[in-house]
Amino acid sequence: MPWMVLLFGLLIIPLGVVSVSFIIIQPPLIGALCTLCILQAAVTVALIPYSVDEVLATIQYLWGATRAGEPFWRTFWMGGPALSENQTPGADLDRPVFEVLKEFVTGGVNFPWTLVASTLLGALLMTTPLIIGTQPPLYFSDHVVGCLIIMVAVTAMAEIVRPVRFLNVVLGAWIAVSPFVLAGGGTQAIAADVTIGLALIVLSLPRGTRSDQHYGGWDRAIV
Repeated sequence: MPWMVLLFGLLIIPLGVVSVSFIIIQPPLIGALCTLCILQAAVTVALIPYSVDEVLATIQYLWGATRAGEPFWRTFWMGGPALSENQTPGADLDRPVFEVLKEFVTGGVNFPWTLVASTLLGALLMTTPLIIGTQPPLYFSDHVVGCLIIMVAVTAMAEIVRPVRFLNVVLGAWIAVSPFVLAGGGTQAIAADVTIGLALIVLSLPRGTRSDQHYGGWDRAIV
């Protein structure tokens, strides 16, 4: 049912953004981090790449069904016929558990090492007070941008939104210049932020690996 998929997307994507926003404001406004909130945000952010893939597929189906003459609202609520000329039955669940889990985890999503490394750099920025003694306001900047870097990198693991990784180029540039415009960091903090920022820029430029899956006309947008 298309409405169920879109509802899933509306629950996951905004919830992920709200969860990350709540983590962002905790150190500046509350002065502490909530462990359970971090875990909840991690779970919802991890689901974002899977939800955007399904939402796009649903929108493409509704668009195609409408162009084929199917009533939009009936298709939206009740579903409709297959639009593809390829009616070959797909593999069912009567397969080894490992194959089913692998398809579930990697369907429309993969994990290029560049995006994994970007995610780790974002997490590293959030720990700068513990590692190199960064103080506010530079620490607040590292924390906020670190959260955004993680969300962008994880979202970009979905192939259909891979171009969003370029947002990390902008975030990396800010990290590289932030110790020169914000107080709260010594020589170590300057070296760390410049290194992390430049590394993030470099990691965000390549597209990374792609699967053999295709997404109709959306393939052109995967750069």
